[in-house]
Amino acid sequence: MGILGWIVLGLIAGAIAKAVMPGRDPGGIIVTILIGIVGAILGGFIGSAVFGTGLGNFFDLSTWLLAILGSVVLLGIYRLVTGRRARA
Repeated sequence: MGILGWIVLGLIAGAIAKAVMPGRDPGGIIVTILIGIVGAILGGFIGSAVFGTGLGNFFDLSTWLLAILGSVVLLGIYRLVTGRRARA
């Protein structure tokens, strides 16, 4: 998958992660897109390390599930880190 595929996959995965975890985030749409892209890459690495499958075909269900899972995990970590910083 090319760089444009990663960006599109990350954009959609970030939007789905935001829908799964609604609430206020310190960042805007750009931060959500970046979290989605990095989360998709993170999900691919975790998937290849744990399950032996990574992000391959754009239309494969496992690719989407790993990208969304990575984005949700990264969004949760982001909220924990920025939430503590905002309270301090």
